[in-house]
Amino acid sequence: MNILVCIKQVPDTTEIKIDPVKHTLIREGVPSIVNPFDACALELAVRLKEKEGGKVTVISMGPAQAKNALKECLSVGADQAFLVTDRAFGGSDTLATSYILSKAIKAVEAKTNESMDVIFCGKQAIDGDTAQVGPEIAEHMDLPHVTLATGVEMTEGKLRVQRDTDEGHDVVEVSLPALVTVTKTPFDPRYPSIKSKMAANRAVITEITNSDPDMETKPEYLGLNGSPTKVKKTFTPDQSKNGVILKEETGAEAAVKLAAMLSDAKII
Repeated sequence: MNILVCIKQVPDTTEIKIDPVKHTLIREGVPSIVNPFDACALELAVRLKEKEGGKVTVISMGPAQAKNALKECLSVGADQAFLVTDRAFGGSDTLATSYILSKAIKAVEAKTNESMDVIFCGKQAIDGDTAQVGPEIAEHMDLPHVTLATGVEMTEGKLRVQRDTDEGHDVVEVSLPALVTVTKTPFDPRYPSIKSKMAANRAVITEITNSDPDMETKPEYLGLNGSPTKVKKTFTPDQSKNGVILKEETGAEAAVKLAAMLSDAKII
């Protein structure tokens, strides 16, 4: 089974600061990590490989420093990695990014002479929270897709996906090839060993640029030109604390007082 996982290197959200003048993220000096939902997707992919056999390929679109994220993925079970990087891709929104990644996946298939059976993506990136890129890749590639997966297994030639819902979970069967986006799983992503980290650090990451003969893109769909959405500004929402803490002797007394307060405010 050939499995591909799309991953993104993102700023550690615990360290994010906003430029007060430009209203943009200050990335200088901010540590980068593998997007947590993508790490869950990779763990799901590696578990599927361990059960069914095959190979896991990871791919990321970004600058050269994203190789560090790809090497981290190699240290926890991925078999090969590709970095999609080119100045022509700069400024891409979700639509342009998904278009570029769909073409890059086709390029990977051409280079390896292997078709991907399953493509995994994290449900969203923590620096954008759009949850659009995975489904858009599926649309570009004309693939069936299932979102919000927490577990997968093969059954009778189909992929059985367990996905979260507000009421519990659904179980969906999908024919291959298919794309699956992954949310937080019941299990944590594995940690690398010293040996696997050393091997990953020595690994060669293949770069795919827009001039690659296997990349069949149209210039008008790339970067800012191919992005119908533009970010005008970013800001940190004001955090106002106007809550009331009821310090009664018992829960019943607190409930009575709360009901009275809501009644006085004409909420109930």
